[in-house]
Amino acid sequence: RETIAVDFSGSNDAIRHTQFGAQKVKDGIVDKLQEQFLDRPDVDLKLPDVRINVRLSNNQANVSLDMSGDSLHKRGYRKAMVAAPLKENLAAAILFRANWLDISIRGGTLIDPMCGSGTILIEAALIAADIAPNLNRKKFGFHGWMQYDINLWEKIRRDALDRRAIGLAKEFSEIRGYDKDIKAVKAAQENIISAGLDKHIRVIAKPLSVFKVPTHKRIEPGLVICNPPYGERWGDVEALKPLYKNLGENLKKECPGWYFAVMSGNRELSSELRLRAEKKYQLFNGAIPSQLILYKLKNIADSPALKSLKDFKHQEKDLISKGALMLLNRLKKNSKKLNSWLKKSNISSFRLYDADIPEYAVAIDIYGEFMYVQEYAPPSYIDSNQSKKHSDHVQEAVALFWEGQTSKIFFNQRRRQKGHNQYQFNLDVSKQIKTFTLYESGFKFEVNINAYLDTGLFLDHRPVRRMIHNMAREKRFLNLFCYTASASVYAIKGGAKSTLSIDMSKSYVDWAKRNFVLNDICTKTNRVLRENCLSWLDQATKNENILNQYDLIFLDPPTFSNSKKMDTVFDVQKDHIKLIDNSMLLLSPNGSLIFSNNFRNFSMSSKIIENYHVENITNETFDPDFQRNKKIHNCWLIKHAA
Repeated sequence: RETIAVDFSGSNDAIRHTQFGAQKVKDGIVDKLQEQFLDRPDVDLKLPDVRINVRLSNNQANVSLDMSGDSLHKRGYRKAMVAAPLKENLAAAILFRANWLDISIRGGTLIDPMCGSGTILIEAALIAADIAPNLNRKKFGFHGWMQYDINLWEKIRRDALDRRAIGLAKEFSEIRGYDKDIKAVKAAQENIISAGLDKHIRVIAKPLSVFKVPTHKRIEPGLVICNPPYGERWGDVEALKPLYKNLGENLKKECPGWYFAVMSGNRELSSELRLRAEKKYQLFNGAIPSQLILYKLKNIADSPALKSLKDFKHQEKDLISKGALMLLNRLKKNSKKLNSWLKKSNISSFRLYDADIPEYAVAIDIYGEFMYVQEYAPPSYIDSNQSKKHSDHVQEAVALFWEGQTSKIFFNQRRRQKGHNQYQFNLDVSKQIKTFTLYESGFKFEVNINAYLDTGLFLDHRPVRRMIHNMAREKRFLNLFCYTASASVYAIKGGAKSTLSIDMSKSYVDWAKRNFVLNDICTKTNRVLRENCLSWLDQATKNENILNQYDLIFLDPPTFSNSKKMDTVFDVQKDHIKLIDNSMLLLSPNGSLIFSNNFRNFSMSSKIIENYHVENITNETFDPDFQRNKKIHNCWLIKHAA
């Protein structure tokens, strides 16, 4: 006689207990079968021929047949256990994410330095040998299904058995496991024998502190992968930090050119590896939110970071100065603080540091994979010799923070040059002009990381650009002193009816046009004009056809300009009254003017406040990365008085 079982989950007003729900479903099925066939199936809760799943939600029940039977993660080879084992299907998933299949095809080696009961090793061998998971399972849920085709199933299984035989007969990747716990090693060996892979996997008792790549024969670089302990209590985390640090140091020393994948449920611990991740995947290890982090271990001999660090005259081997350590810790602290916002906002360009420590007067911006360090003039109480030491500390700290990627660190100075006495940063970085495309809010912008003092995208104006995007629909937009016209791109993508972007610099006008090309912007209704904005405004206010023509104006003048292309010297504090008055003449009655500048001591004229509706919106125009320095710009929303 066939057997059934019912698994039930969910509840409502009538069914408040899953066991009661399962009982009612079982009774209904059994009664119907009795009525139809004059026979009743038996109930077997452990190994039924047919298992029925019922999920009750919002008074709707979804009924399905269980085609799997026992959980598919149970491969059948695990005979011995250790604490906190990794599920077999999760082990297989992280191996695929770590690109183990391709590495094994190339003959690469796999090493798990903390192998536990050997789950990762066994799943790696199954993948490398093309062995189907659960190949030896005796029973699946579909075996009790009336439409089960036994001939088709046997053919599929024979094909899988043939593939296993071929996979095991070919030259096999070297797969090694180590663990300091002898009991874990014995458990792994027992499980490996159970899986029939004892000729292909080697496991040895060895602590992480003496980890080395095997030398008994020549092996190909491949993948180091592990699932180290996470630590659930604070004390556990502190105790585990040296383990992670030791792991990272050993890998850099022993495995240059290898790939490394680590499963971690604690970001604080994974940061102790001191390695720069290439990819991160969010996973769950049971109920624990975890990350699979992938790394490409640099070849030590070719590491730009280490080459440049050798040039630091003040640094001894394996020693970091106290000043550099202080700055490095601040960079890590800021990075950790911004991390959740960056992920939530999908932002890849941001300010990491802005002279938080006065002695280290630099701004550090991240543009995707590049770091841009801008040096300010140091505080007056720091002499030139001390300033030079601080600059060395900055070099040291950023090289360690951006470890292995110092070729992607660029330096510039936001202070006047002092002839030959002005020192230069001496990191071994590329001197070529570095231009690349950066994404912000889904839009593309050309960024030049080292040809100019500014990069083509003012990071502090990110919220202002979003504001313009939100205000621009069906508006006629004017962008004065447009720079590279990033605000115009936002306006156009926000649905602006037309835009006019004006700047005096040929370089910036050409740059703006390239940004338009990057974003597939039509230039018929969106023009870029090379013109002195002050002269253009003077002429425009005399043309009645242009008065009140624009619904939204962005006015972002420089603090000071004595360009040869101008007849006069421009000073934003002195000249802003005329500048705003002329701009307001071009603004439609219900329009809005956004006025911004970066003069720290700027004061809005009382005449402007009296003549127009003026709202200081500066505090609303800073994202979390600029909250530490709110003097970087001022911003006002100006409208015609009622």
